[in-house]
Amino acid sequence: MPLKKIKVIELAGLAPAPFCGMILADFGASVIRVDKTGTSQLDVLANGKKSIALNLKEKKSQGIFKKLCDQSDVIIDPFRKGVMEKLNLGPDDLMKTNKKLIYARLTGFGQDGPYAKMAGHDINFLALSGLLSLFGRSDDKPLPPVNFAADFAGGGLICALGIILALYERTESKLGQVIDASMVEGSAYVGSWLFRSKNIPGLWGRPRGKNILDTGTHFYDTYETSDGKYLAVGALEPHFYAILLQKLGLSDEDLPQFDKFQENKKRLTEVFKSKTQKEWTEIFDGTDACVTPVLSVQEVHEHPHNQQRQSFVRENKTILPKPSPRLSRTPGQSSAGLPHPLAGEHSREILREYGFNDNDINEFIQSGIVQQVHRSKL
Repeated sequence: MPLKKIKVIELAGLAPAPFCGMILADFGASVIRVDKTGTSQLDVLANGKKSIALNLKEKKSQGIFKKLCDQSDVIIDPFRKGVMEKLNLGPDDLMKTNKKLIYARLTGFGQDGPYAKMAGHDINFLALSGLLSLFGRSDDKPLPPVNFAADFAGGGLICALGIILALYERTESKLGQVIDASMVEGSAYVGSWLFRSKNIPGLWGRPRGKNILDTGTHFYDTYETSDGKYLAVGALEPHFYAILLQKLGLSDEDLPQFDKFQENKKRLTEVFKSKTQKEWTEIFDGTDACVTPVLSVQEVHEHPHNQQRQSFVRENKTILPKPSPRLSRTPGQSSAGLPHPLAGEHSREILREYGFNDNDINEFIQSGIVQQVHRSKL
């Protein structure tokens, strides 16, 4: 796998940082999660990672952490500005002894600015990015797409991209660098097309929920079927829209594409409720009408297209996506089948790997600055 020689230290945090670490691990990196002692938080994105539990408020524990970072390529820091500096573990501290270290700082608002030290969550970061104002139905309030856009797309994924870019640049400079990954800026960057397309005539310009791509038209929306399921309709281009009408047994006179949006939406609502999702899928599959079933996360692995490509794997009762994109020679490998590490489960193993002797390790554990947890005893 492409990152098989890369060593990553991931400080335990919420969704964005674990997702960033998961991406690196799925493509071969060795990822060590540093947990706080006395914690037992389950991280559902931690398959395939190892865990060491340290009390970073203690100087000896800080020394251990520094030694780990001296032998690592990347550190993922999910804390607000100044937290790691107070522990003497900021970039200036760690990069003195490891000039090749890539220090990725993944925060909501970034490392400077009036909001840098302020708490927030996905909805707040998305709001400040400008994108939240675009999401939602007509005549309703903005609707956040759960915590998908800022935490994962603008946060973890963009941070992983920054790490890959820094690793590539390091092959020439032989130096690491600090990555300031702001979820506000990352979300906005993912939404670049939305910013750049605002002046395209006919595409935007109306209130939220009344434009072509935000459910303002009848040919780009979802519709309920007779069995309570849904179809996604995205027949944007006229030649695709013509195929949609043909499959529905309608003409452009019955359902003009760029006129009477609300009337046409009511008409399509009635039409699509006349058959089940399966019946409609059989009608539209293999055509360019741009109509597909809306699948639940429990159903995706059963769809013929996803089955043939083996896009998903099952972990117990949970369906999980495989690593993406696919590389022809060095593809990623899903860690879904591997266990989630308990906080401190691999402490002794990691310390040995990084050059600590058994006497020191025993002292660390007995003094409480390191926590070793045994899975069999829980």
